Amino acid sequence: MSELAWKTDVQLACSGDRDAFARLIREMQNELYGMARTLLSKDEDCADAIQEAILKAYRGVPKLREPAYFRTWLLRILIHECQQIYRKQKRTTPSDNLPERAAQSTESDLDLRQAVERLEEPLRLLVKLHYFADLPLSQIADMMEVSEGTLKSRLHRARRYLAKWLNLPERGEVGYEF
Repeated sequence: MSELAWKTDVQLACSGDRDAFARLIREMQNELYGMARTLLSKDEDCADAIQEAILKAYRGVPKLREPAYFRTWLLRILIHECQQIYRKQKRTTPSDNLPERAAQSTESDLDLRQAVERLEEPLRLLVKLHYFADLPLSQIADMMEVSEGTLKSRLHRARRYLAKWLNLPERGEVGYEF
């Protein structure tokens, strides 16, 4: 979809055009799934989060203040839904719940994923978005509504925790690879 077509569809969707909204969602479907899969372990949880995010976005799109930020706005809704599902699972299942694909990973990948799951919520989300979903800090800052500086300090703190838990050398020591 061209940038002009995207902008036009966003404007139409904000005005209540269902078809334009559907085109936008179809255009973003892979991005939505990729984001949900980064944050959740099961496909059915991803589908639930995406479905709920799309429904909330559809209901809220007429109130979108800045149509230029439609993508960021929708991703923020999806991240919130994923967090809700994650919190609900954490209350009902053991905390060592890892993605199914982790079983096929190497032992060190599994250790890293387990360590990331141990991080507190904002740090875990940041690490997953930045390293697993490969999003730039500027985009994450927009989604989380915090400054890049705040994210950089949180990322530094998360890396310190991970290095400690994984028995990696601290920054500046020989062999530091984080």
